[in-house]
Amino acid sequence: MFSTNALKKSLAGDRPLFGVWLETGSAVVAEIIGHLGFDFMILDLEHGQGDLQDAIAVLRAAQLTQTPCIVRVPAADPVFLKRILDSGFNSIMVPSVESVEEAEMVVAACRYPPAGRRGYAAGIVRASGYGITADYMARANDELLLILQIESANAVARAHEICAVEGVDLPFLGVNDMAGSIGLLEKLDRAEVRALVAQAERAMAGSGKPYGTVPSAGATWQDLVRAGYKLLPVTSDVSLLRDNGLQLLAELRGAAGQSPSRSGY
Repeated sequence: MFSTNALKKSLAGDRPLFGVWLETGSAVVAEIIGHLGFDFMILDLEHGQGDLQDAIAVLRAAQLTQTPCIVRVPAADPVFLKRILDSGFNSIMVPSVESVEEAEMVVAACRYPPAGRRGYAAGIVRASGYGITADYMARANDELLLILQIESANAVARAHEICAVEGVDLPFLGVNDMAGSIGLLEKLDRAEVRALVAQAERAMAGSGKPYGTVPSAGATWQDLVRAGYKLLPVTSDVSLLRDNGLQLLAELRGAAGQSPSRSGY
């Protein structure tokens, strides 16, 4: 059933929030991660595996564990935004927002009139408990947490204006794509990249809104906390499985005096 957006409420507090990317699109993995106690999860439909039905299954698992779940949509597509909102997500991340006009379009696509242009089917969709939640229409706009990603040098130049758009709750810096936009993908310690990061941070902090990003080669999570970031996805389901599996395998092979390379079976 529709409920208060706990993540939006938590972001109004003083402490940073730590979360996990969900790249596998697996409801089972989401359920496991949800029980660990992180502050939130982000289902990634831009780069991760999974479709709309997978997203609904992941959301059900997250709701079971009471861990808030954000969904990153593939793009700023009003049709997909309408469908993902109808499915029950109330925290949405939109990648690669480049302008005030695009930010305003996303806000409008996610809000019912008169505040926006979201299509109406509230009486039948999962988000309203299939019409059972009587006050869904009255609360849906206010309970929405809308996160827009700033991911290019052009977007950084417009970051102050993008962050100021009414209805944008949280700007989120995509450092690697931003670096890639100036030909420095994965070179996050370069002075040109750090200058863009600093420019974006000034704009985000100046908006008075909470802001987020991911730890990277240019900044650890500790650095980001000191810089005032509030929403910090610090790992992913893939990374947790891969890195811990590799570490265990290396320890086992080392203890047995074997090479850490693959065994062939």
